[in-house]
Amino acid sequence: MEPTETDALLVEFMDPAASVYRTVQSNEDSGVAELPLENNGRVEGRQTQRLMRQRISDDDEMLDIAMDGRDDHGMEVPDKSHGSTHLMDTLDDLPPGIGQYDDFHTIDWLRDVARDRMRHRHIVKKRQDGCWEKLKSAHDAWSGWVCVFLVGLAAGSCAGIIDIGATWMSDLKEGVCLDAFWFNQEQCCWTANSTTFNAEGDCDQWFTWPELIGSVSGAGSYIIGYLLYIVWAIIFGLLAAMLVRVFAPYACGSGIPEIKTILSGFIIRGYLGKWTLLIKSVGMMLAVSAGLSLGKEGPFVHVACCCGNIFSYLFPKYGRNEAKKREILSAASAAGVSVAFGAPIGGILFSLEEVSYYFPLKTLWRSFFCALIAAFILRSINPFGNDHLVMFYIDYNEQWSLQELIPFILLGALGGVFGKLFIKFNIMWCRYRKFSSLGNFPILEVLVVTFITALISYPNQYTRMNSSELIRLLVSRCGPEDEMELCDYNRNLSTPHPYQSSAVASSGVHSALWKLFLALIFKSVITVFTFGLKIPAGLFIPSMAVGAITGRMIGIGMEQLVLANPSSPLFANMCEQDSCHITPGLYALVGAAAALGGVTRMTVSLVVIMFELTGGLEYIVPLMCAAMTSKWVGDALGREGIYDAHIVLNGYPFLDSKEEFTHTTIAADVMRPRYWRYGIGVRNDPPLCVITQDTMTVEEVEQVMQNTMHNGFPVVVSRESQYLVGFVLRRDLNLAITNARKTSEGIVSNSTVYFTTHVPPSGPNDPVPLKLRKILDMAPITITDQTPMETVVEMFRKLGLRQNLVTHNGRLLGIITKKDVLRHIAQLENQDPESILFN
Repeated sequence: MEPTETDALLVEFMDPAASVYRTVQSNEDSGVAELPLENNGRVEGRQTQRLMRQRISDDDEMLDIAMDGRDDHGMEVPDKSHGSTHLMDTLDDLPPGIGQYDDFHTIDWLRDVARDRMRHRHIVKKRQDGCWEKLKSAHDAWSGWVCVFLVGLAAGSCAGIIDIGATWMSDLKEGVCLDAFWFNQEQCCWTANSTTFNAEGDCDQWFTWPELIGSVSGAGSYIIGYLLYIVWAIIFGLLAAMLVRVFAPYACGSGIPEIKTILSGFIIRGYLGKWTLLIKSVGMMLAVSAGLSLGKEGPFVHVACCCGNIFSYLFPKYGRNEAKKREILSAASAAGVSVAFGAPIGGILFSLEEVSYYFPLKTLWRSFFCALIAAFILRSINPFGNDHLVMFYIDYNEQWSLQELIPFILLGALGGVFGKLFIKFNIMWCRYRKFSSLGNFPILEVLVVTFITALISYPNQYTRMNSSELIRLLVSRCGPEDEMELCDYNRNLSTPHPYQSSAVASSGVHSALWKLFLALIFKSVITVFTFGLKIPAGLFIPSMAVGAITGRMIGIGMEQLVLANPSSPLFANMCEQDSCHITPGLYALVGAAAALGGVTRMTVSLVVIMFELTGGLEYIVPLMCAAMTSKWVGDALGREGIYDAHIVLNGYPFLDSKEEFTHTTIAADVMRPRYWRYGIGVRNDPPLCVITQDTMTVEEVEQVMQNTMHNGFPVVVSRESQYLVGFVLRRDLNLAITNARKTSEGIVSNSTVYFTTHVPPSGPNDPVPLKLRKILDMAPITITDQTPMETVVEMFRKLGLRQNLVTHNGRLLGIITKKDVLRHIAQLENQDPESILFN
């Protein structure tokens, strides 16, 4: 037989000096059967009957293949003897598990969406058959709304329980309410009949641990309180680390990088399971109570997505379709932010801007409904014990002056610088932990960090208190009931509104500034080592605490500067009638937004979250200025936010839709296999593994799967022509053959596997053929070898592809998978392409 056109076509990809030509092979997502050809193109060791069936290469026969199962007008012709000829068939009569995905694999968005549309058309068609079918159709229509309602209900309930538990255990480090031990300090004093407060703000019903032991005051009381504070912190930290280590390793961290990766189409089994939900919820309370520099707000997104995953299995429409399930998870992530900050609209924007990969309009509506239900449930539980949904509610609305935009922009720039430095050092430490022996002792690391944090935090009241309470303190305005150092001003109480105008700072404020400066340094450093520990840990609150401290200090400085120069033309409009109006709490609010924006690179959702979080609708413009400045400065120093940086560190297969591909490579530069190009050896790839449509036996197909680890195999007409027929997944092929051996009589190792509709009649002694057309994807996405990689990358991003087959003149040449694209991008950016891992 003469060399085919394919052989000549592939010469530029091969070594001209090689004596044996081989066709090309893909990487993990293709398949492998070596196709040995002699120099004259003859096929070795094939029986005469198979050689006759393989010679299907002329145009008439190819036309027959293209029109397989259709009439002359392209209409489908029903074939009752051989099953449906639809492109995507319903899987009701196929073995369980067909169409599903293995762990650490990427989903095929187009395939799942097409399957859902087929299912929907089937339901609509059956709706005319009676009332029962109409009821089933109605249930299918409202199931999405019912599912997100249940997710919002569960997310709000979990958030309320976690907030109450974390507050109680945080206060447990310092004392206990003997009348009702389940009350925290604030609730204990509220429920008392006669409430009197001492100098520290404790009431008679609240007993500190030194008081219970018998030491009321003096150095002994301080030392006992110090030691018990450290002991309780270590106990809480140890419990959190052990629960995660033993029961749910996926419950560590914030979970947002993994949620982003899952929503982009990656499968991580168990990450959103019931054990992860339980341990994450309990671990969040313990980790926050230990006094570590972390927050529980970020992990709320993980908790809500766990609820979304669990409830999706109640509705097969979502539980059996990974692409549809991600619509529920997008709505759940919105509910997570909604209950974390009491910001339903901000949660929706966060899901749209930061987390979700695919966000159609109906998902926007359902996210709105889910966030609404979650916020309503949290408000009904009232975990903070006040009339507001959040802890950071501000009760001032003084107008800000135009000159104050300068310090606001300065805070934004500082937030961007802080974000870049934090990301750099945190990633350095996490990389060291990952690749050194330190990673083998996660519980010991948690105990060491907890001990150091408790040891240094206790002497300073601003580091000892919970980070959420610190932020609430910093963004609030001093009132007549505040007797702390931060509110020690020389006020003229004879004026009509002495607490609404600025006053000269006294010695207490100077002392508070020094303590805040020390707290700023400590929290900035310790958070680097805390975020990434093997316990539930969020980053929203620690970042906001650093920014709020910086903002309050700059706000006090601005306040004193204006008071010292009230007649200056720069500050003329800020003072009137011997009264100046500068609100340091506003600066803390803007600083918190700037620091969080610098770390996460959020913009729109951040501003909405901040004004929902505080109720400060008057201060949208300062928040917008700070958020944009922090993003500009942060992006100028490094484009990655903290979550994207951790995705890269962990090697998750995530194609960021916000990044642009600007290189000039083509598909032939990336596809596998490639041996030789332009006379230069490129890679020593193994040959392309393919399956023929009607010439391979069950034993040969099983041998291919046994010898390779590929996730799928291209199906071709014959090994000579290499005309592409379709693509079959390894999992589906394995399940179909296993099920056929168990349930079908006559299926043996010598049975021929057919991926065609028409099966030629077999002799009386021939084994029963195995027809697997239904599991074949007849319309895989294909490109030519000259397609620009810019187009290929956009196809992977916008269509959510799993692989892309490369052809030349209709013949299969190679394959490009998502992993190939990520490796190529990493290589072009001078990174290690082998850092892209799937498991």
